[in-house]
Amino acid sequence: MQGLWEEITDAAQFLKARWQRTPSTGLILGTGLGGLARKIQVEAEIPYSEIPHFPKSTAPSHAGKLLCGTLQGVPLMAMEGRFHYYEGYSLRQVTFPVRVMRALGAQTLILTSAVGGMNPHFQLADLVILDDHINLMPDNPLRGINDDRLGPRFPDMSQPYSQRLIEVARQTALKMGIAAHKAVLAAVPGPNLETRAEYRMLKLLGADVVGMSTVPECIAATHAGMQVLAFSVVTDMCLPDALEPADIAKIVAVAGEGGQRLEQLLLQLFQEHGTLFQTQSATH
Repeated sequence: MQGLWEEITDAAQFLKARWQRTPSTGLILGTGLGGLARKIQVEAEIPYSEIPHFPKSTAPSHAGKLLCGTLQGVPLMAMEGRFHYYEGYSLRQVTFPVRVMRALGAQTLILTSAVGGMNPHFQLADLVILDDHINLMPDNPLRGINDDRLGPRFPDMSQPYSQRLIEVARQTALKMGIAAHKAVLAAVPGPNLETRAEYRMLKLLGADVVGMSTVPECIAATHAGMQVLAFSVVTDMCLPDALEPADIAKIVAVAGEGGQRLEQLLLQLFQEHGTLFQTQSATH
């Protein structure tokens, strides 16, 4: 990880000059989930291309901008579009923005994504709250010489997602009449979708949903001492015995449909429980 601290410092100093607040929360908006960006009281909008050492977002429907401002009074930085391993980036590059958010003061990371559903109890556009994950990516953002200023050599992953925040999110969704399942995510490199045999394998491993993001960011955030809360929208059903050809346009449309409910849930969470995102849990 030689040079990473200096790169993080460069980016953080650049952003401090553009936005003087201290973010309590980092928010990463995934495929089709950019609607929440319009609810943020934006005080600074910065293209990734202007931020030192930031990669460029090339994935469809990812705007490629960092939004700095408040949501229901909570100061945050929101990535309108993320980076993926399949775009050709290392996971060190993919997770670089998480490192910068942490350096600027963020204590909580909220992740959103589109996923394929392998649990037959799930339906298209359902919301899931990630409870655990299975990392099947061929890289790791922590690979290399560890910099103790960023986190420990061997971070504990017994609770990668904050159980306290999961329960608060579930109870809030229940009060709002929004179905939100707990789920285990299998993270794969992509960009191709999986075969029927691969879906069977992932289901046997214990995964409920499959996606091409989220886990690297969760690992980096956990390494940095942040609490993590992650939501996904089921955008396609990946049932091996009833598998249909992937329709990317339909996947993005379904992500938008589920994203509207996720937007409502997140707004309510920030309104009712914003202080939880500003108070780091000792045990996550």
